[in-house]
Amino acid sequence: MELTQKQAQVFTQPEGFFKRLSPVDWIYGVALLIAAFFALSRYGAHMDIYEEAILILSAPTFAWLGWYWKPMRWFVALLAVLALSAIALYGGVSEMAEQKFLLKYLLSSQSAILWMSTMFYLSTLFYWGGLITRSDFGGAVGSKLCWAGAVFGFVGMLVRWYESYLLGPDIGHIPVSNLYEVFILFCMITALFYLYYEQHYATRQLGPFVMLIISAAVGFLLWYMISRDAAAIQPLVPALQSWWMKIHVPANFIGYGTFALAAMVAVAYLLKVRGVFVDRLPALEVLDDIMYKAIAVGFAFFTIATILGALWAAEAWGGYWSWDPKETWALIVWLNYAAWLHMRLMKGLRGQVAAWWALVGLLVTTFAFLGVNMFLSGLHSYGEL
Repeated sequence: MELTQKQAQVFTQPEGFFKRLSPVDWIYGVALLIAAFFALSRYGAHMDIYEEAILILSAPTFAWLGWYWKPMRWFVALLAVLALSAIALYGGVSEMAEQKFLLKYLLSSQSAILWMSTMFYLSTLFYWGGLITRSDFGGAVGSKLCWAGAVFGFVGMLVRWYESYLLGPDIGHIPVSNLYEVFILFCMITALFYLYYEQHYATRQLGPFVMLIISAAVGFLLWYMISRDAAAIQPLVPALQSWWMKIHVPANFIGYGTFALAAMVAVAYLLKVRGVFVDRLPALEVLDDIMYKAIAVGFAFFTIATILGALWAAEAWGGYWSWDPKETWALIVWLNYAAWLHMRLMKGLRGQVAAWWALVGLLVTTFAFLGVNMFLSGLHSYGEL
């Protein structure tokens, strides 16, 4: 498949960023800033200086995201409407989750997360149906269902955050503290990065492959929820009672999500090279570029997460590095992708070798993410199976 006109524009120099901003973009940015200061005035008494800084910085961060990637504007607005509606329905009483129809069947954290799971599974089916039958309709529906899954997932997480405070001020915490919550985070991050590349490169043909890894994560999530009652909100263990968790964990899972995305793009690359779906998948140049950019973004965030983790460890355990199994395997993941990027930038690594390496990287990352919790024990035992 040759490059389309829009795909070709990706490799050209874009016009000035600020010149492309419209009045709607500026209104969106100002609205975020007002919302951040409103939240600060209302909830600032419950925050420390670090949490206040994170809240204020979130406004320009999400403004930039909405400016750079236009769908984020309606995405953030929709999340705010749905999450605030759920909070209003609760009215400060956790028992309302079983009494209000919209909470029970749509907007409570557990309901929203189940809807997320359903949307992602349906998205996978439609993407594959569209690829196999050469139907644009299947890909279009798959894309919309993926967006719906991301919306429900984030609403579920935001409402779960509020629900944790309904159980008690000492229990309330951001929902990125255990394996159940971070699997939800992984699904949403991977989906959003895929949707960005889908629009940026004007192709839906990678949806079937990326959604496979998301569906696998959803399958594990549902099993874990049923077999271990993992959906129950638990108080934080002492080591996690830190503001570091709010930035370390999301940065870490941006890395995990983009590494997984790159591996699934590598699968598509290898299939096309072998003549499978050769006339349906994007050009090899596009696949190679997505793989490289996903790994580069993931590596940057994973590096930040590793540094933040070391600072957090010094505060919690008295040392920056202890060769805990989770730390050791995080270092292995970092070294693997550092070597991949070094070979790419210094030696021009391309083609099947790069794709196979990215695919093997997924195995290494999966063990660091999940295998360590299954087979090894250490300071990070709060995430064990």
